[in-house]
This record gives sequence, C-alpha cells and structure tokens, in this order.
Amino acid sequence: MKSICVYCGSNAGSDPAYAALARALGARLAHDGIALVYGGGNVGLMGIVADAVLAGGGEVIGVIPEQLVNWEVAHKGVTRLEIVDSMHTRKARMFELADGFIALPGGFGTLDEMFEMLTWRQLGLGKKPCAFLDSNGFWDPLMAMLDTMVRERFLHAEQRHDLWQGHDIDALLTWMHSYVPAQADKWLDEKRRSQLKLAPEDV
Repeated sequence: MKSICVYCGSNAGSDPAYAALARALGARLAHDGIALVYGGGNVGLMGIVADAVLAGGGEVIGVIPEQLVNWEVAHKGVTRLEIVDSMHTRKARMFELADGFIALPGGFGTLDEMFEMLTWRQLGLGKKPCAFLDSNGFWDPLMAMLDTMVRERFLHAEQRHDLWQGHDIDALLTWMHSYVPAQADKWLDEKRRSQLKLAPEDV
C-alpha cells in the first residue's frame, strides 16, 4: 500500500488515549513509507496524525473543501494541500488518492466518510479495505449495530465482516496488505431482487 486515508475527529476527544493512538498511527505510516491522505486540518486528531507523519519524515496530502478551510484551520505544513469545492468532491478525491481507509475515533464526519466508502464497496464501486482503529472500545457500539443489521437482514454477514476493527496497528496493517474483498452481493437473495424488478446493473 502506497497511501492510506485516515478519517478522524477535528476534536481530540476526552481521553488522551485517542491522541496517543493517532500519534502512533502517524508515526507508523511514516516509518513504513505510506503516505497519509486526510481531511487537511491542523486541529484535533486530524492535526495530531498529520503532525506525527510529518515528524517521521512522511508524506501528508490534505484534501479540504474551501468552506472548511477556516473552520477546520487548514494545515499549512503538509506536503500537499488540495482545496476542493465540496464535501462530495473531497470524498471522491480521497478515494482516488488512497489505497485503503482507516477510521480513528471521531464524530458525524468520520462516520459519514467511512460509511460512504463502505457503501461504494458494497455496490462494487471500489475494492479498497476499510478499518476501524479502536481505543477504549470506542467502536464497539457501532460494531454491535452492524451485527443488528445482519440479524435483521439489512446487511449481508459477509459484508459485515468485510472490515477490520481492533486496537493493534501491526495487525491492522497486516490485514490491509493481505486484504481480499468479499464477494457477497448487495441483495440478500435473488428472489428479493426479482420482486423489486432490478437488473444487476442497477444495484
């Protein structure tokens, strides 16, 4: 993997462990020669992970909508800062630049960006690995919600397990390097597809 996109909070969170995790991930990416693609801010976990990559001599590419340049305080020290016209353009550009995606703890934006990547992959629009890097069980409730989606037949079990969650950076990167995407269809069964009168190219 040549580059990884990291989604994370523009706040640092209430526990110093979140910042420590972001710092450790950034240092590891720099050590391994993996470029960081991220939201372009210099605040919160965003700034911490970017600064850690830069401190380790790594490459950092920030992608930020013009509207958020002042809100998120655009990082002026990154290797390259791309200012785009919208959040939609930002997501598409990050997808183009990155070979995989990692979510550190964060809020609405972190979930929005990661779940868009998961949805694109589910629809066959991409085959890049998605992972949730954890601290203090931050992502456990979300994983439980995904299990509920599977149990209630809103999500295919193979797609639920076609992502990684944990706290070990070594295990995370090993998984990403050897990732093979699940082959599960978006629809839980062909009968349902027929009932909805959808052709395969429509899903």
